[in-house]
Amino acid sequence: MSQSSTPGAAKRIYYFSPALTEGGKAMRDILGSKGANLAEMTGIGLPVPPGFIITTQCCAEYQANGGKLPAGLMHEVHSYLQRLEAETGKTFGSGVNPLLVSVRSGAAVSMPGMMDTVLNLGLTQASVDGLARATGNRRFALDALRRLIHMFGDVVMNVPHGEFESAFTAVKKKFNVVHDTELDVAGLTELIEAYRNVYHRHTRHPFPDDPLQQLEQAIEAVFRSWSTPRAVAYRRIQNIRG
Repeated sequence: MSQSSTPGAAKRIYYFSPALTEGGKAMRDILGSKGANLAEMTGIGLPVPPGFIITTQCCAEYQANGGKLPAGLMHEVHSYLQRLEAETGKTFGSGVNPLLVSVRSGAAVSMPGMMDTVLNLGLTQASVDGLARATGNRRFALDALRRLIHMFGDVVMNVPHGEFESAFTAVKKKFNVVHDTELDVAGLTELIEAYRNVYHRHTRHPFPDDPLQQLEQAIEAVFRSWSTPRAVAYRRIQNIRG
């Protein structure tokens, strides 16, 4: 484990892993409460999966730029993603040993449940096959993909949650099952197609099969969630500045 020196003001991304830990609990204003705690836990040797943190200043830039990502940010994200791939031995979007990532929100002051999260990013037509082979469980891989389409549609593209639920209910009825976990590989395959149709109907675009596009759109969505009515109301009630 190596600990970085005092960060420069222009630094936008901080990495945490057993090989390199940047930041710690004293940097909540920069890394957010969640990010600072992850860096701190990694730094003292706790078994935390590696990842990286985009600073709170970056989110502020996004808001100040009228909802546009700061220039060059995604280039930096790609660079850190490559570091993550090298350390984990997995490749983002790969059909062999796919790396999946989550984009989670965080602020200097904890705001539980007020901002958004997107899980299972990196699942595509190719990588879902890779995940199935790597785990020996195709049902698990397909279920992870259907969860991504649902969450990405809901959080990133504002597809009504109820539309996905209606599709799920219809497929369960067709396959004569009651519980979600009873749907087999054939049922999940049909459900994923139904989810893709819901997504396309509401967005006029196919669900993105490019993992980097998924990641960029998820980052934007989490930044946007700082300004959702529930987040704004929470900060007002809790007297949180920002």
